Amino acid sequence: MRRYGMTIPFGGELAGQRDQLRELVDLGYTDAWSSEADGTDAFTPLALASVWAPELRLGCAIVPAFTRGPALMAQSVAAMAEAAPGRFAFGIGTSSDVIVGRWNGIPFEQPYQRTRDMVRFLHASLGGEKVAEEYETFTVKGFKLGRVPSQKPQILVAALREGMLKLAGRESDGAIINWLSADDVATVAPIVQAAGDGSPKEIVARIFVCPSEDADQVRGMARFAIAAYLNVPVYRAFHEWLGRGERLQGMFDAWGAGDRKAALEAIPDDVVDELIVHGSPEACREHISRYFDNGVTTAALAVMPFGIDQRQAVRDLAPQG
Repeated sequence: MRRYGMTIPFGGELAGQRDQLRELVDLGYTDAWSSEADGTDAFTPLALASVWAPELRLGCAIVPAFTRGPALMAQSVAAMAEAAPGRFAFGIGTSSDVIVGRWNGIPFEQPYQRTRDMVRFLHASLGGEKVAEEYETFTVKGFKLGRVPSQKPQILVAALREGMLKLAGRESDGAIINWLSADDVATVAPIVQAAGDGSPKEIVARIFVCPSEDADQVRGMARFAIAAYLNVPVYRAFHEWLGRGERLQGMFDAWGAGDRKAALEAIPDDVVDELIVHGSPEACREHISRYFDNGVTTAALAVMPFGIDQRQAVRDLAPQG
């Protein structure tokens, strides 16, 4: 089954989003996916959705492995799993030095190991075990969840390059991938599947979409988002690994020199078109289908409000048939 999800929350106060969440169900969406950076936390929008739209599967894409201690992380995940039994998927990842270090004041050290250790701890604690373990990046002394969820949630690992992709396949239920083209999926998805135990792994892709036929406006505004993300070291390394480094070198150089205007101008149109799905709703759905064809099992669409009405865009992008 191809799962077709939408990123939440929408614009406006959380308390006023019930009707929009109900509409997702009516439109045929299967999932609602939250994130956590500088807006809402990842759990609160999903807690509201668990009551307002109980038909939807709910997921986080993603929660940083650094910004909660192990016991609090387990409690947060367990509470959400209890609120939406059998329909919650928890996504965890390294996040970035910007979010972890600059914004939260936590050293961004050993990100691979921290994520691996947290995944292992969550498997144990969500299974009801009393955990007394010296992991490589933290130690837990005798923690046991006081409320173990009746149905253990899926755990998914956000992954960019090979190390994390293999970790996702080896030690979790699948991977969450981000800021990549439909063709790039054919590179990353097989790494996850090959690292698994033989059972199919879920591949969740956050796909940035703007159903607008004003290509110049979309490209102009999309360049700000691309520059903001792809100059973060982990994303730069990812796109260099994917083979996009030469086409992005002008942006990297200008950004490093502090010339933001030149950095934006240096992003080629074809890179924008690969990373941002845009055009008519029909063209967008066709483009999204290529992600599925190349190995994605769940699309978590993120509407980019580049001169369009977000709510109408959600309607325009609704799955067909």
